[in-house]
Amino acid sequence: MASRTLPVERHIGAHRPIEPKRAEQQRAQETRLAILSAALTEFSAKGFEAASIRSIAERIGVQHPLITYHFRSKEILWRAVAEYVFQRVRQERDASLSSFGPASAVDRVKLAYRALFRFTVDFPEFHRFILQESLGHSTRLQWLAETNLKPLIDWLLPQIRAAQEEHSLPKVEPIVFHYMLISLTSTLSGFGPEFSATSNRSPSDPALAEEYWCTVERLVFGALEPS
Repeated sequence: MASRTLPVERHIGAHRPIEPKRAEQQRAQETRLAILSAALTEFSAKGFEAASIRSIAERIGVQHPLITYHFRSKEILWRAVAEYVFQRVRQERDASLSSFGPASAVDRVKLAYRALFRFTVDFPEFHRFILQESLGHSTRLQWLAETNLKPLIDWLLPQIRAAQEEHSLPKVEPIVFHYMLISLTSTLSGFGPEFSATSNRSPSDPALAEEYWCTVERLVFGALEPS
């Protein structure tokens, strides 16, 4: 890989380069992130079976043994990608909630799904990565459900129920509402190529994404008729 200029640490009265061990750790971390990003693209485009370590290596211009040095097998790499992207999703959700401050249940629901939507717009490979496994009931899908999907859903469902009790959301099974919102959050990423071909607009256009999500909020989170 091409060498990179590393930052220097600031000390009182002196400047010195980052210690060799720390520099090595930083390079290793940067390499791992580059591999995870390339692997996400590979898995989302081809699925697990058709994806290859060699192809992932070619995407970032390295020799494939470097990838197996960091991730011993394709299965281990796939799981590392899943953990990485779901960690990012949780971070986006938490940042959105903390920036808003105290919020009602319905606001928490809106903020959580909006954060997920924005993540899928920025990283459309995320939705396609999961969709590849959803095409068949693989052991990887079951692992993904137990380790990442269910914990995320277990956080969301009580928020949905609380918003329903506030009469701010329609009375429907919370898990049904969840997957309805998942379909809406993944529309631009899932139909991106088709959308571009039929509309001559880019699904990654920030103005379009904002317009789309504002429409979702009006349709889904608009004021309900009194029951």
